[in-house]
Amino acid sequence: MSRRSGILEFAVLGLLRESPMHGYELRKRLNTSLGVFRAFSYGTLYPCLKTLVANGWLVEEPGNTHDEALAAPLAGRRAKIVYRLTAEGKEHFEELLSQTGPDAYEDEHFAARFAFFGQTSRDVRMRVLEGRRSRLEERLEKMRASLARTRERLDDYTLELQRHGMESVEREVRWLNELIESERAGRDRKGSASGGSAQQDNTNGATGGLPRPGDTPRTDTPDDTAT
Repeated sequence: MSRRSGILEFAVLGLLRESPMHGYELRKRLNTSLGVFRAFSYGTLYPCLKTLVANGWLVEEPGNTHDEALAAPLAGRRAKIVYRLTAEGKEHFEELLSQTGPDAYEDEHFAARFAFFGQTSRDVRMRVLEGRRSRLEERLEKMRASLARTRERLDDYTLELQRHGMESVEREVRWLNELIESERAGRDRKGSASGGSAQQDNTNGATGGLPRPGDTPRTDTPDDTAT
């Protein structure tokens, strides 16, 4: 399995965990909710869905609305297929959510993982965020070293492009620092409220460790947000 197909399978399982969907609706959600999939096509999605069905992680069901049942024969086309996550598929997705290996820190995979942080345990979120930050800090160090070596040989436009790339990475590192600090603050609040219960510390939640309404305002807000 290629890295990109693995990311797509992960995202499909995550979206179908929320609710069953038609293929068209699923593609729309992938395009609008997960920017990393803006450029992919039906020719990519449907083989992925067939693979997930073959693995027993999804089942295909006919559209169950009355209007769909009447419209399909009249239009001379088949009723839409709804894809639903199976119990095995849910278990597999939860296993994928718990993984924190190097792939989770890469650009495309991190974006997909972050989109499902609301379903991810706090300790896993922390490991992924810290791993991503470490990966970007390594990248930033290499970019700075490369720029120092080649600065004299670059024209003004190429030099400006290099600087722009470095600034983008620096902004994301600052953003990650904010997220990590917020996760830690949320963990500390939960730990204090529950007497340090490990079970409370690993709960899932859509907001996780991010600041909630009513929290004490921060004074060191990030300069920018990630793109």
